[in-house]
Amino acid sequence: YRCVRFNHYRWPTRDLTGYTGALIDLHLQRDWVGQRIGPEPTTDRFTAIMSGTADERLIPGHALAMQSDRPFQALASFGNNFLTKFDGAEINGSPFLDQCTLIDTPGVLAGEKQRMGRDYDFKKVIQWFAERADCIIVLFDAHKLDISDELRNVLNTLRPHQDKVKVLLNKADQVNSQQLMRVYGALMWQLGKVLNTPEVCRVYVGSFWDQPLVNTENAALLAREKEDLMNELSDLPRNAALRRINELVKRTRSVKVHAYIIHYLRKQMPYTFGKKEKQQRLIGRLENEFVQCARRYNLPLGDFPNLDEFRTNLLQIKDISKFQKLDKSLVKEMDRVLANDIAKLLEKCSIQTAPMDDPY
Repeated sequence: YRCVRFNHYRWPTRDLTGYTGALIDLHLQRDWVGQRIGPEPTTDRFTAIMSGTADERLIPGHALAMQSDRPFQALASFGNNFLTKFDGAEINGSPFLDQCTLIDTPGVLAGEKQRMGRDYDFKKVIQWFAERADCIIVLFDAHKLDISDELRNVLNTLRPHQDKVKVLLNKADQVNSQQLMRVYGALMWQLGKVLNTPEVCRVYVGSFWDQPLVNTENAALLAREKEDLMNELSDLPRNAALRRINELVKRTRSVKVHAYIIHYLRKQMPYTFGKKEKQQRLIGRLENEFVQCARRYNLPLGDFPNLDEFRTNLLQIKDISKFQKLDKSLVKEMDRVLANDIAKLLEKCSIQTAPMDDPY
């Protein structure tokens, strides 16, 4: 498991600034090909920053999606409009990139730009990267705490991955202690309202670029926050195998619940007449059907899929009764894997995983 590579994705920037590029520079301790850093919004594309064996180069998205040795082939399904906004920067001599891949994202838009500025499915792309990331960093500006509709959609997309999300409050050196307290409180309130949870993820406060602090009143606090963040990121390679096992368990539980939902809905369908009307009624009261399914098969409701998305997918199915019958022997095998094999895998992982050199 020491050889397990992981992808550490930096995540999303809002309609902020080129300060996000400077944040990546803190990890790499160097410039990288294709970077653009400035006080204005400078990123309008997805960029994968990777370790390379050849000369440093910028690879266009269409070519990158065709490389079998890179994990981006599935991105071709998002079409030409996305691939023209995607590229990869290969960099040599970076110990950090030998153990991870960074993804720099476009800023999240607001207002009219939000409706007109995307010619690809931004939410689906965000979801694709989030499902594969080990760490997701959401960067907020201390002077721009408003949450646009697109950012709200992004945060809702990240909700199943809250354990990966780290929130950074940037440019905190540009306000004094009293203002910082108010800004921090406002950000926590906004996040709590959007994520709809009693407790939100950890918020790191700092000035994440290489320029001197504007206001040194909180210098000690910002230094400690930066150190905490760097320490947590440096542990990502060591814990990569454990996170992979965790994702395997989550997906296995989701597959089991999905199989039982389809099995339950199929059993509610009539054998001959009235199938279409019955299917419409089942989809219309899907929330109640989820509850009944959970009770009948002793399934936790927390493992059930998003209700609206599942209903939308069911509406595309012509006849639920034609779903294949559930093979319960496969479900028993799945339970055996969760009860026995995963435990053995975790034990091997804890034995074989040893501390790596700190990439910082």
